Amino acid sequence: MGLGLGEGLSPDDVVNIQFTSGTTSTPKAACLTHKSILNNGKAIGDRMLLTPSDIVCCPPPLFHCFGAVLGYLACTTHASAIVFPAECFDPLATLRSVQEEGCTALHGVPTMFISELELLETGKVKYEGFEKLRTGIAAGSSVPLELMKRLHKVLNLTELTICYGMTETSPVSFMTTTTDPMQKRLDSVGRLLPHVSAKIVDPESPNIILPIGQKGELAIAGYNVQKGYWGDPERTAEVMLQDEDGRVWMHTGDEAEMDGEGYIRITGRIKDLIIRGGENIHPLEIENCLLAHSAVQEASCVGIKDERYGEVVATFVRPHEDRLDVNIEELREWVRGRLSNHLVPKYVFLIRDQFPKTASGKIQKFKLREMGEVLVKDMSSSGVVVAAAAVKKEVEVEQ
Repeated sequence: MGLGLGEGLSPDDVVNIQFTSGTTSTPKAACLTHKSILNNGKAIGDRMLLTPSDIVCCPPPLFHCFGAVLGYLACTTHASAIVFPAECFDPLATLRSVQEEGCTALHGVPTMFISELELLETGKVKYEGFEKLRTGIAAGSSVPLELMKRLHKVLNLTELTICYGMTETSPVSFMTTTTDPMQKRLDSVGRLLPHVSAKIVDPESPNIILPIGQKGELAIAGYNVQKGYWGDPERTAEVMLQDEDGRVWMHTGDEAEMDGEGYIRITGRIKDLIIRGGENIHPLEIENCLLAHSAVQEASCVGIKDERYGEVVATFVRPHEDRLDVNIEELREWVRGRLSNHLVPKYVFLIRDQFPKTASGKIQKFKLREMGEVLVKDMSSSGVVVAAAAVKKEVEVEQ
């Protein structure tokens, strides 16, 4: 007699081999369990205060943890309705779905929200039918402060929550609540979900736990941590480390700091740090500054090799459609007037098209770095407009 349905299965069995986004390197296959993704979805819905009356608009794809766990499983564990606007991200379809279905929540990564706001701000979509929106999730990559303010003001997402996580942690570890103080909701990714632990460690000596308020690498432990990378024990061993008590910690590669109340601020990817003449530069600080400029729709900073300093700041900027004539020196002066002089980008690349992104909408910084190095190498000494066939972008360059 054969096994009955469900016999021999365990909540700790792998149910989902989920590929990472590939924003910094080639994707990896994370092995996630029944227990990890189901409970993570439940905890996320709890933080959002989801009810059977809620209708969640979910543009992120189901092949990504955002759509599958933050969207689908959060809704199914709370009997909420979920709307998938299109097979792949379409900002127009997303806004129309919110309007037509009376959605109360809207999910997205920052680049998705930026595209939606652009349609509203240019009048391509009428600003009506959004009065039922109250909550949602912004996650997937660091959420700039200026974007959060616009989402609160334009789309009435006053109870918007911020999630922090990674595919390897099923995915969410930290999340804000709808009642957190406004400054914490704008300037942090919240506090730990139940039954999850975190510590900030020295990136060079991962057994050393750093004190409150000091920046270091964020490590996560708990039910939500992956079993490992499929068929890749070497890469698994690089990031999943046992402490002296035998507990396994997932080392995220993200730089973060924790305050005395347990709120976490993500200050950047450790691999994305730009080291200019011995100075550590965090791209997010410059990106936030540029996004506050009225001409800037998107901005992303990377490090470019430099003979004198080792690395220098290169910034890729996509202007608003009505500000395509923005002056590069104006952008540099904007940063110079608000941040330290060493944070002013040496190179500014104006991109008329979209940034290179993953299928889930995250900017691929490693591709921007490759583009920048090609452009700097081929650039004429006068710094004029360069048409770089290798990257199929028209870019303006300023030395």
